[in-house]
Amino acid sequence: KGVIFSGSPYSVRQDDAPQIDLSNYHTKYPLLAVCYGAQYIAQQTGGQVSASSTREYGRANLSFVNQENKLFKGIHIDSQVWMSHGDTITDLPENAELIASTESVKVAAYHIKDSNTYAIQFHPEVTHSIDGKVLLENFLVDICGCSQDWTSTAFIETTIAELQATLGNDKVVLGLSGGVDSSVAAVLLHKAIGANLHCIFVDNGLLRKDEYAQVLEQYKHMGLNIKGIDAKDRFLSQLAGVTDPELKRKAIGRVFIEVFDDAAHEVTGVNWLGQGTIYPDVIESISVNGPSATIKSHHNVGGLPDFMKLKVVEPLKTLFKDEVRRVGKALGIDDVILGRHPFPGPGLGIRILGEVTAEKVAIL
Repeated sequence: KGVIFSGSPYSVRQDDAPQIDLSNYHTKYPLLAVCYGAQYIAQQTGGQVSASSTREYGRANLSFVNQENKLFKGIHIDSQVWMSHGDTITDLPENAELIASTESVKVAAYHIKDSNTYAIQFHPEVTHSIDGKVLLENFLVDICGCSQDWTSTAFIETTIAELQATLGNDKVVLGLSGGVDSSVAAVLLHKAIGANLHCIFVDNGLLRKDEYAQVLEQYKHMGLNIKGIDAKDRFLSQLAGVTDPELKRKAIGRVFIEVFDDAAHEVTGVNWLGQGTIYPDVIESISVNGPSATIKSHHNVGGLPDFMKLKVVEPLKTLFKDEVRRVGKALGIDDVILGRHPFPGPGLGIRILGEVTAEKVAIL
């Protein structure tokens, strides 16, 4: 339907800047280029990109908008946008028309004439760009022709059908945390395979006060096949002497997998490990073929060790948190669980500076 070229920590003026063959996309598909993408297209099609006298980072307001252009339909002068760039487009390609400016950035957006190629210097995907959602809808719906037919109900129906086709009569073991992600994943799997889903809630000794008992109580009325495991000592023993936050994350993730593996062996014929992985977990954990930063590792991203002979099923891995909550609402999950304040898998292990001990956990 269409292609979006994203921003990048690189400058298009660098020798090692990411390159792409525009002929595979330009004129073949509607194209929206953002930040680096906008500068790259300008540079590759006869325009000029130069270093800005001052790096621009923060809010700006549109001082000129061509409201007759499809991309800016419904977006008005003075609309707030979010900038983050060290270069600027000083000259447009001959076949490009200016469609938006700010006081400090003349080329805030342009359109390649007689094509569906559009480019913007600002970032529409962040909430600080007030009309960013309008712009993206203009591109996706009006320009690309996408249908807005994604609904929570449709996702649920499709996902349950896909899970049934994939899993058949196989058994799945899933780790519950009491949070929205694992809870929604569990209910989806339960609707797909019923009693073949075996849920486990692990007390890793790093939970909030009284959380273990509270979570088990909340799940009582959901019809899930759930077992609580007290593994406090096992986790704390593996964290003894570890002070680096990332090493603590990895140790906690490793022990989680070991506990799940032990639990899986207690259930005859388990083939799958279910996980509540969502898309931001993947983004934060992996740098994909480039300089994007690994923000932090997640114990549910990166595959399983060889000794764990289970396949992984992740029904939420394409969703963002707000979408997961919408799906959970449609599934009828209690608002107490859907609105539960997020708490990282490593729990208090990361909030405790230095070595983790039972005494420090009790204090915190």
